[in-house]
Amino acid sequence: MMTAGTLVRGGFYFNRDKLDLVTVSGKEGLLPGAEGQRFLRVPVLAVVLLAPVLGGLFVMFMPFIGFALVFQHLGRLMLAGARRTGRALASVVAPTWRPGEAYFAGKEGEKKQAKESAEAKAEAKTDEDKPAN
Repeated sequence: MMTAGTLVRGGFYFNRDKLDLVTVSGKEGLLPGAEGQRFLRVPVLAVVLLAPVLGGLFVMFMPFIGFALVFQHLGRLMLAGARRTGRALASVVAPTWRPGEAYFAGKEGEKKQAKESAEAKAEAKTDEDKPAN
């Protein structure tokens, strides 16, 4: 087991922390990465044999990965819509009263609305009382 910054001979090294395959070119070289990252040497024969197998698995499962990503995206959209709808419904259903507040004289604007509606009724009554020409 080698760590980043170690002088190693050329070849393939698997970074166990990043799950990455690193190539060290030449006869010798330093392993790249942050301090403490661990590397495992991979034989060249294993890389040559595993490359076509991993490529074939990728080709076989790529359509399933695509469907999974589409369904995940649609699910997230539906969940976001459900949350938005839930919040909208909660604001409609939530009570408007606030504990600790007293409206002995009525709510703000109620007196003004009552006065305006009384004036409108009075105008309508005076219009009805006028003789038609």
